Amino acid sequence: MGQNSVRGEGTRGRVPRARELGWDDELYDAGAATGAAQADAPEETDAGAASGTTTRAERRRGAGNGSGNGGGSGADGRAGHRRGGSRRRAKKAGKHKVLRWVAITLAVLILGTAGAGYLYYEHLNGNIRSGDRAGGSSGVKKAAPNALGDTPLNILLIGSDSREDEKNIALGGGRNDKDRKPLADVQMLLHVSADRENASLISIPRDTVVKIPECQGDDGTPYPATTNRPINESLQRGGPGCTLTTWESLTGVYIDHWLMVDFAGVVAMADEVGGVPVCVKTGVHDKSTARVKGGSGLKLPKGTTEVKGEQALQWLRTRHAFGSDQNRAKAQHMYMNGMMKKLQAQNAWTDTGRLMGLAETATKSLEVSQDLDTVKKLFDLSMQLKNVKIDRLTTATVPTDPYAPNPDAWLQLRPSAADKMWAMLRDDVAFDKNGDKSGAKAKPKATASPKPKTTAEAPGSFPVTVVNGTDGGGEAAVEGRAGDMAEALRGKGFAQADSTQESGGRKDTVVAYPKADADQGKANALSVAKALGLPDSAVRSDPEAKGITLVVGADWREGTTYKKPTAVEGDLPEGADDKETCMSIYSVYKWDGKS
Repeated sequence: MGQNSVRGEGTRGRVPRARELGWDDELYDAGAATGAAQADAPEETDAGAASGTTTRAERRRGAGNGSGNGGGSGADGRAGHRRGGSRRRAKKAGKHKVLRWVAITLAVLILGTAGAGYLYYEHLNGNIRSGDRAGGSSGVKKAAPNALGDTPLNILLIGSDSREDEKNIALGGGRNDKDRKPLADVQMLLHVSADRENASLISIPRDTVVKIPECQGDDGTPYPATTNRPINESLQRGGPGCTLTTWESLTGVYIDHWLMVDFAGVVAMADEVGGVPVCVKTGVHDKSTARVKGGSGLKLPKGTTEVKGEQALQWLRTRHAFGSDQNRAKAQHMYMNGMMKKLQAQNAWTDTGRLMGLAETATKSLEVSQDLDTVKKLFDLSMQLKNVKIDRLTTATVPTDPYAPNPDAWLQLRPSAADKMWAMLRDDVAFDKNGDKSGAKAKPKATASPKPKTTAEAPGSFPVTVVNGTDGGGEAAVEGRAGDMAEALRGKGFAQADSTQESGGRKDTVVAYPKADADQGKANALSVAKALGLPDSAVRSDPEAKGITLVVGADWREGTTYKKPTAVEGDLPEGADDKETCMSIYSVYKWDGKS
C-alpha cells in the first residue's frame, strides 16, 4: 500500500485556507463549508444555509430586506432598524468587529507564508497511506437516503497486530512474527445516523468464526473464500479491504470507509491527545502466570487513570485481566468514549494548534481507504462526527457463544441477537433511547425515491427470476425457498415467475431491476414488491440485473407475505450494550498497588 499525495487537493490554486481546513470554526464557519455542522444553527432553513453557500454576513444582510420590526427596505424600514438597536446588538457588533480584525490579520499571515502553507499541506498528504475501500464484492448497496437526502455513515475501525517494523516489535514483542501477515485483532464498526444525532460503536470479538468471502489484495493476489475461520484472519486475506467486505457480507450494511492503526499508531495518538481516561475497580497487573503465559503488562492502581503511550496500548490489548475477549471489547469502548470526550473538551475541531497537532499525528499513524487519502477528506469526515453527543454514543458487542467444534478457543455469533443488530443498523434505528421525544427534532422517515409515473405492465407480461438468498445470515439456506416463492408469484398473476439454482446470500430481501430499464423497470419491480408485501425501499436498480429479480434474503425465511420486523430505538439484544464506567478485574490479576 503505497503513499498517496494528491497535489494541490483542497488548495484551489491558492493556499489551504483556514475555512477549508476548519481552522477557527467561529470565524470561517467551517461546519457550513463542509455541510456537516448545520446542526449548530438549526434556525437557518433557507436554501443557502442548507447548502453552506452563504456566509453569516450575507444572511444578516438578507435579513434586513424582509418585513417586520425594522425589516423594511425603505427609509422607514431603515429608521426602524436603527431604532431597534440595543446594547446587546452593539456588544455583538463589537465582537464581530474584533473577529473581523483577527480574520484580516490571520489572512495576511497566511498570504505571507503561502508557499510554506502549501508545502505543509503537501507534507501531510504525503504522510497518508491508503488502500482500496473493498477487497471483494459483497453485493451490498448503500442505504437509500431519507426524506432530507441524507444517508448513514459507516466506518470500520481496524487495529492491526503488525510487527513489520522495529517500533511495533518493541511495543508488541513477537519478533518471530516479523514476516507474518498482520491480523485484525480489533474490529469496530462506527455507525453514525443519517441525521448525525446519534452514533453506535459495535465490536465483534477477534476469535469469532465467520465466512470470509473471496477477496483480492491491493497487489492483485487472489484469496478464495473460506468458511468457519476467525474474523481476524480477514486482514491476512486481502488486507483491510477484505475485512470491510467480510463485515458487509456478514451484516448487509454498506461501509463507507476503513481506518487502520498499528501498535505504534495507538501510542502516538494517545500521546497527542494527552492521555485517555480509563477506570478499574481494583488495581490491575496483567502479567504472565504459571497457568497462562503472556499478558499485556498493564499495571494500574484502583480508580481512574489517564493512559497514554505504551500504557494506552497495554490497556487496549489486555484480555486475561478483564476475563475474556468480550470484556476486552468493553475496555476498548471505554477508551474510545474517553478519547471522544477528551477531543470535545479540547475543542479539537476548532483550535488551530490542536488541529494541526492531530493532523500531523493522525496522518502518520493511520492507514485509510482511498476515499480518505487527503487531509481535506479526513477533515470533512471528522466534521461529520463533531456534533454527536457523548450520551448518544452507544457501544455494543455482538453476543456470542462458544464455537462447538473448538469451544475453548473460538466463538460464534448468536444468530438471533446478531440479526437483530444488523437489521437496526440497516434501518438506521438508534441503539440508544436518548433521542428528543418532544417532536421538535422529529426524524424524517426513510423513504425510497419517488414512485415513477410509468404504469407497471401486466403481471404476466414480464419474467421474474427468484433467487434463494436465505443463506446470507450465516445459517444454511432454506431448501426450496426460491421455488416456493416463484409458485406464490405465479399464483398472484406473475405467470413467468421462475426460480434459479443461483445462490443470492443476502441479509435483506430485494427486488432488483436493470438500471437500463429506467422507470418502466422500476414500475414493474414495484408491482412485484407490492404483491408480496415488501416495502418500496426493497426495490433497487442494478446495472448487472438481466431482468426483474427477487432475491429472498435471510430476513424472510418462511411464509409468502413479507412481514418486516419492527425495530425500536434502544431495543438491543440482551448482553449487547456494554458501556462500562469501571472495569472489573479477574482475581488472579488484581494488584494491591504495592508489589
